[in-house]
Amino acid sequence: MKIEAVGRRIFEARKERNITQEELAAMAGIGPSHMGIIERAVKTPNLETFIAIANALNVSADYLLQDVVEMSCDHEVTELNKQLGNLSPEMRRRIYKAIHALIDE
Repeated sequence: MKIEAVGRRIFEARKERNITQEELAAMAGIGPSHMGIIERAVKTPNLETFIAIANALNVSADYLLQDVVEMSCDHEVTELNKQLGNLSPEMRRRIYKAIHALIDE
């Protein structure tokens, strides 16, 4: 497995949220040094820790694994939802209508 890609995704998601490594470690219930080891891809987190990190970052497991899982499809949806979340309700409705119009063609 390309563990480096998972560590990089965790690091990037943490930076996007302006969370320190220590803060993320506390949110995930692990030690800061353990978090550093995971981000640097020295060690693969166990499933429980991986889920805790994904939940703490408010990202899907698919998002964190998209570079290593062949059948990853939700990362585009996750990214789009993140961008849509910053828009007004009216703008979101307009975009949804446009998407539906494109799909129905």
